[in-house]
Amino acid sequence: MINDHPGGRDAVLRHAGKDATEDFIPIHPSDTLHKHLPKEKHLGPVKPDNKRKEVMNHVLVAKSGDSKDMPLKLCQNLLDMEAQASKVLSERAFTYFHSAADSLGALRANERDWSRVSFRPRVLRNVVDADMSCRIMGQSSRLPIFIAPMAMIRLADDEGELAFARAASSHGIPYAISTYSSYSHDEVMQCVNDEGLGRMQMFQLYVPRRRENAIQLIHKARRLGFRSLLVTVDTPVVGKREEDDRYKARVEYQSGVADTPRTADISDSDDKPVLRGVHSSTLNWEDISWIRGAWGDSGPIILKGIQSAEDALLAYHAGVDGIYLSNHGGRQLDFAPSALQTLLEIRKFCPIIIGKLQIYVDGGVRRGSDVLKAICLGATAVGLGRPFVYALGAYGRKGVERAIELLSDEIETTMRLLGANKLSDLSPHYVNTKELEHYLIESVDRKEAKARL
Repeated sequence: MINDHPGGRDAVLRHAGKDATEDFIPIHPSDTLHKHLPKEKHLGPVKPDNKRKEVMNHVLVAKSGDSKDMPLKLCQNLLDMEAQASKVLSERAFTYFHSAADSLGALRANERDWSRVSFRPRVLRNVVDADMSCRIMGQSSRLPIFIAPMAMIRLADDEGELAFARAASSHGIPYAISTYSSYSHDEVMQCVNDEGLGRMQMFQLYVPRRRENAIQLIHKARRLGFRSLLVTVDTPVVGKREEDDRYKARVEYQSGVADTPRTADISDSDDKPVLRGVHSSTLNWEDISWIRGAWGDSGPIILKGIQSAEDALLAYHAGVDGIYLSNHGGRQLDFAPSALQTLLEIRKFCPIIIGKLQIYVDGGVRRGSDVLKAICLGATAVGLGRPFVYALGAYGRKGVERAIELLSDEIETTMRLLGANKLSDLSPHYVNTKELEHYLIESVDRKEAKARL
């Protein structure tokens, strides 16, 4: 198990011979031990009557301290909630959610590039009606947004992924659940079924190093009733997230753990040991075939992590249903392009796929106006991850619902000010992208795409 642990060997070795309850409970589904350890290794719970309650109180202890700094009613935008989350989340939680790769180049590009696109509104139009509804990955949505997949949400609040499922359902938008959810996928879907939340859940897949494990995950997602499959393709290795690594190193140093050099992750699969290689490092375009076979006709297949026009075109020819433009929230390759820049690159070099593939984007979105800029340029819908986690961490499920309401208000207001009655009215004519286009490359490499046709 240690060789295939998603957090790496060090995450296990750091707790060797110690009580790991405090670190374990907030980020692991309740069935983790039953799935990965033989029955004879289960020695029973530690202080079963009160340990879990003590742990969650400790992990989230700050939430009861400064929460009155900014009452939820006073939050007027997503940035207000992020500021509050930075005060009330535990250091461990905020560091994990906030961290990004290396020198934060990709993270900053995500935030900056939205401001490099301006609007060109039309006036003297009847905008009494404003229809924000659309279809996202085959599902009807009241808004052109969805909750993007993020791991270990229970670090932010004990309700975790269940809060996201409930809030998304109550506002009629989809939610993409991570492979590494802190509630098991069974628990989330049982909540969906028991509470009649509607089937608007999408499954995000990190492809394991062993193909049989990947197929098992896909089959389970089908059985549980997930409506679409998001295959993450930008994680052959895990990015170097220094803020998170520094926090872990400090915890290890303070606990007296010996300083050991980082080595390649070892697996029982046929893959060679690869540094930071938690997932499959051999995943390639040929693998789309068996992934499609395992998923069957259960819904759309979307490739998450497309960052170039060349790969967008390859995805189109691979026959997937959609592409998800994303640099993983700036957490993988430093100085990777923003999703917005990739979208412009696609418009410039392979416009054939606009309208033929579903196109989703995320990264740095903080305003309803950002959402509509993406829609104008051909995006189907927009995902938000960190903003919803911060809302949850600062205010619980009510914070997530408030965040959706704020975005809805901003989207509706911006649509009317642009002179649009429905999302399909929007087009590139409503935006000025000249400033961002300055950063686009002059040509792309079409050799690989041609070779595969």
